[in-house]
Amino acid sequence: MWDKWQGRRKILYGICAAGLVLSAFLHGCADVWEGRDASGREQQKFGATYMTMNNPYFQDMNAEIEEIVEANGDILIYRDPAQDQEKQNEQIMDMLEEGITGLFLNPVNWETVRPALIACKEAQVPVFVIDTNVYDDEYVAFSILSDNYDAGVQCAQDMMKKKSSAGIIVIDSPGTKSIDDRVAGFLDTIEGKGEYEIVACLHGMGELEVSMDVMQELLRSGGGTPDFNVVLGGNDPTALGALAALQMNQMQDGILIYGIDGSPDGKVMIKEGYMEGSSAQQPLVIADEAVSMAYDYLDGKEVDNLVIVPVTMITKDNIDQFDLAGWQ
Repeated sequence: MWDKWQGRRKILYGICAAGLVLSAFLHGCADVWEGRDASGREQQKFGATYMTMNNPYFQDMNAEIEEIVEANGDILIYRDPAQDQEKQNEQIMDMLEEGITGLFLNPVNWETVRPALIACKEAQVPVFVIDTNVYDDEYVAFSILSDNYDAGVQCAQDMMKKKSSAGIIVIDSPGTKSIDDRVAGFLDTIEGKGEYEIVACLHGMGELEVSMDVMQELLRSGGGTPDFNVVLGGNDPTALGALAALQMNQMQDGILIYGIDGSPDGKVMIKEGYMEGSSAQQPLVIADEAVSMAYDYLDGKEVDNLVIVPVTMITKDNIDQFDLAGWQ
């Protein structure tokens, strides 16, 4: 028995030794090929940061960017600042230290992202803005955005077809330019029409949980709930958070709830009659175009400074024309 064990031990040692030699060889190869793909081409390292990754919209957008970048033999590193602009600025500085050659940026706050933009400019790292524009756009290579203003217009127009008058609750996200533009489109469309009144404006920060909480607080406020029959959410998670609060208080009947995204979850809620509509964005189109333009820019080709991607209104009237499981 002992001899048999000794024999097995020698075999195990041999395997371990071979593993160490192979590991050292591979490590040596990694040293030689560090920063290059299998063909020897120098790899590009891209950075990406979104206002939050607690949103399927940005999760799927990032996955699409990552897939294309990696298919090109390059690398994508991404960060989640969780709606904190100071944290996002710090993360961008860290990515610059890691040697990124380009940055896909979806800012938390379109104004206070400025220090990070300046740092990228000084490091000669181009910034590719996606989905939400920045105030200091002279620091960016290009911006590719949804037609956010029109998204708000579309929601208002649909509401006016269905309600001759309305008390409206708006749930926005101050400093998020895309949502600011959506709300502006909505408000401009109803301006001068006294039968449509904004009875409350809440700050949902583009998050389902935050929007649910602020809606709950309004519904339970000691001063009494305002009379309303329409809710405009700055995006689909906001609208879904409002819906959850209304359902918890058994108040959803007769309330038209609008979101903006056209997300799979939003479309299911429209199909089931819980949401009235959502002006649909095209995050995968934005991602595809952003990566294509980024490579063109880095190759020295001329690209447009601004690309606006159209949006489409989805309601219970046309929901059957859309795939519930994916994006447009």
